[in-house]
Amino acid sequence: MKHLFEYYNEVFPAHWDEPALTDYNGTTEYTFGSLAEQIARLGLYFAALGIRPGDKVALCGRNCANWGAAYLAIAAYGGVIVSILQDFTSDDIQNLVNHSDTRLLIVGPYVWNNCPQDAATIAGKMPQLKAVISMTDFNVLYQRAGERRVNNTGDISRLFDEKYPNGFRKQDVHYRTDNLDDLLLINYTSGSTGSPKGVMLTYRSLSGNLLAGHTYLPNKPGWKLVSMLPLAHMFGQLAEFLFPLSGGCHIYFLTKTPTPTLLMKAFAEVHPYMIVTVPLVIEKICKRSVFPITNKRMMKTLWHAPFGIGPIIRRKVRKKLLEAFGGGLKYFIVGGAAVNPDVEKLLLDIHFPFVVGYGMTECGPLIGGCYVRDFVARSAGHSLPGNEVRIDSENPQTAVGEILVRGDNVMVGYYKNEEGTKAAFTEDGWLKTGDLGLLDEKGNIYIKGRNKNMILSSTGQNIYPEEIEDKLNNMDGVAESVVVEREGKLVALVFPDQQGEINFRQPLAELMRENLQKLNNLLPKYSQVTKVELQEKEFEKTPKKSIKRFLYR
Repeated sequence: MKHLFEYYNEVFPAHWDEPALTDYNGTTEYTFGSLAEQIARLGLYFAALGIRPGDKVALCGRNCANWGAAYLAIAAYGGVIVSILQDFTSDDIQNLVNHSDTRLLIVGPYVWNNCPQDAATIAGKMPQLKAVISMTDFNVLYQRAGERRVNNTGDISRLFDEKYPNGFRKQDVHYRTDNLDDLLLINYTSGSTGSPKGVMLTYRSLSGNLLAGHTYLPNKPGWKLVSMLPLAHMFGQLAEFLFPLSGGCHIYFLTKTPTPTLLMKAFAEVHPYMIVTVPLVIEKICKRSVFPITNKRMMKTLWHAPFGIGPIIRRKVRKKLLEAFGGGLKYFIVGGAAVNPDVEKLLLDIHFPFVVGYGMTECGPLIGGCYVRDFVARSAGHSLPGNEVRIDSENPQTAVGEILVRGDNVMVGYYKNEEGTKAAFTEDGWLKTGDLGLLDEKGNIYIKGRNKNMILSSTGQNIYPEEIEDKLNNMDGVAESVVVEREGKLVALVFPDQQGEINFRQPLAELMRENLQKLNNLLPKYSQVTKVELQEKEFEKTPKKSIKRFLYR
């Protein structure tokens, strides 16, 4: 297997003066050469701050070029990256910093502005933390008492000049590649509820994912891409950063919330070769712009005409969709959920270059994928190089069972969570995905249901309803609750507490409105609940007294 840094050892010198990472509508831009130099500078910085190889270094901030530079610098230095979603609450971030034994925290301004900033409070809440530095300019924001004081612009420049008196050159790029089984990354899939699940991924896992990318989605130096999914999540981290960069591509980071207007503007200007997204993006475009035309009676008749007008119409629709995404699209990758069947059929009819993949954080994240030309409707690809997929049932082709995975991509476990790690694997070492599915005779994976309750937001973030329910169930007037997704929004179904201490001076509906406001103050923006619906009857339970969630939508 080719180590992920083998790609960078080749690509960086070969494309030294070409653009690598750019903040869209921003001021920060790295060529491959300046990125390599920044990685070297940050390595000296880490050492000066007392960070040792093997120490945990956390990244928490919006997508940006400096996020990418810091990520590669930590890995090249031999540190362990801890990626934390910047939308977590301040308390959750502090909890994960402590749980991961993080020694250095690199934060964006949004995170820093919502965290305690006085030294005494930081030292009290995160005592093992040596320092906090800014993701904007890498200057020190906090250093623990007793640590050696470090100045980024002065001290590090002097150390850099001493080590590289002739400047940083192509021949200075030689990243370590003999550590495939060392821990590279701890990726947290949730906040603070219960035992945090910090997925431990090695260089082997990420390298296996890159192998899959280069096998099925080959790219070329100079091709461009817009990074819009959260880099703290494995889907965005691999598909919109590590993989395209390893092929010499130029990545534009959206440093602001990816609204539809901003996305369309960026696509039109960048002309990305690949878009990686959740189904909602393509579904909205088709339902708003394509279906009103193709669903007309006459158009339905002409659409399937084998000769003449039929192919012409389909080509025009294809061209229109490609232009909507910038005109240079070669791959449209969908993950996280199934595509609407009508939308999928349309895309296949017009030979749109799309494919549905399958994965989870615990596999860094890829499990299933395929060539665009080989994609089979309603499937999620097949197992990738170095991995195996099987169905835990008597007949994988006809009897639905849990999807199990083993191979290079699979995590080594959850950090400091032996119980969770043990529960995640079968006795013979297969990872239990929690998803239900089938395999056809060619190995294509068909997901038939979720054994888990995770909800995928429209912007690609994982939402765990139990975390929201745990907070809501502790509020006045709430006996129990179920959080569901409706048309891309979260709704809390609540069975009221008929015996608890309810403030009867205010109507129950008003109390729930107050609860909703309190609840959303405790939640990141992407998991905000839009409304509370009161239930007249208690939720139906299993014999084990668990709510039958599948009954509630």
